[in-house]
Amino acid sequence: MSDDNLINEFRQQALDYHAHPVPGKIEVALTKPANSAKDLALAYSPGVAEPVREIAQSADNVYKYTAKGNMVAVISNGTAILGLGNLGPLASKPVMEGKALLFKRFAGLDSIDIEVKHRTIDEFVDTVANISDTFGGINLEDIKAPDCFEIEKRLIERCDVPVFHDDQHGTAIVTAAGMLNALELQGKELKEATIVCLGAGAAAIACMELLIKCGAMREKIYMLDRKGVIHTRRDDLNEYKALFANNTDKRTLEDVIEGADLFLGVSGPDLLPADALKLMADKPVVFACSNPDPEIKPELAYQVRDDLIMGTGRSDYPNQVNNVLCFPFIFRGALDVRASEINDEMKLAAVEAIRQLAKEEVPEAVLHAAGVESLSFGNDYIIPKPMDPRLLPRVAKAVALAAVESGVARIELPESYMV
Repeated sequence: MSDDNLINEFRQQALDYHAHPVPGKIEVALTKPANSAKDLALAYSPGVAEPVREIAQSADNVYKYTAKGNMVAVISNGTAILGLGNLGPLASKPVMEGKALLFKRFAGLDSIDIEVKHRTIDEFVDTVANISDTFGGINLEDIKAPDCFEIEKRLIERCDVPVFHDDQHGTAIVTAAGMLNALELQGKELKEATIVCLGAGAAAIACMELLIKCGAMREKIYMLDRKGVIHTRRDDLNEYKALFANNTDKRTLEDVIEGADLFLGVSGPDLLPADALKLMADKPVVFACSNPDPEIKPELAYQVRDDLIMGTGRSDYPNQVNNVLCFPFIFRGALDVRASEINDEMKLAAVEAIRQLAKEEVPEAVLHAAGVESLSFGNDYIIPKPMDPRLLPRVAKAVALAAVESGVARIELPESYMV
């Protein structure tokens, strides 16, 4: 079968998956019986008045009598949908439903998608802030940069529940975990590494900021956008890019990649030429995360360098950088201790939990789900597989404990976390 036929077949399978047997990927399910007159009297009038009165007396009772504590809103304005661009709120709905599916599948969290139509950042923030108390947490998704930075910042300030932009922080957490493990295998230290980041959007900036918190040196980071190296003599930088303006005479990818230890691509397909890869230091680490086509295809990269460790955003290559390794479990841990926010301590705890799990023996069930005979910590296995059931207890507990220790948890660690 030709490549075009395979693409068309997959496209139809994807459309059929979303359309049948009922449209969409999520539904509302009841958690209480509603089969008798008494059931209805308890569920609604007059019985519902009792929890209403309890919540009115103490707002914390909302966690006891409603689903708020297990509910995450997945919210977008559709301005940066996957790699497809600004296609509007309704076009983002399949992606947001998919995110809700992942929350339920991997962390048992109920989730509902909300698509917001607005004219200004103020309107978007007002809409989300005004409904935020309905939920235990808010996951922002597919919002263009630099708007996403301002939106998340304002919502964190205004909302009384955790707000997390997964395109920024989820990508950063998994990237950091994988890169730290890759550097360890290559015998290198993050604080000594020269880093090239091709791309300067939300994911790129968040990844670099988190790597700095993990020990990277800001002055050793070279970030590039469509105009080349971000440097101190450019006058076209927004405040977020300006944080990575390097005082350098280097202007091109080839200039900055010579002797570099780490490359992160969050840009577009085939933007890392083989000749540029050749210029990197011995034992380089390359994360080419553009989807569906990476900045350099692994087959080409390994032809050029047999001493590299590589990750991509794709599931059909080793070392997939996949946000599902962290965001469901981060929210699980945050909601289980009623955290007021998801702070740096919680993010770093997630990084450490993910990277340490990759060093452990892999259960047979995970091998079966991954379709491989064996996996062990090494060049082709630096990040756990998404289907690893150990991610939920490990990452959620690490995040919850960090929330308690950093003072943003509102309740103590649940007994289930004590084992």
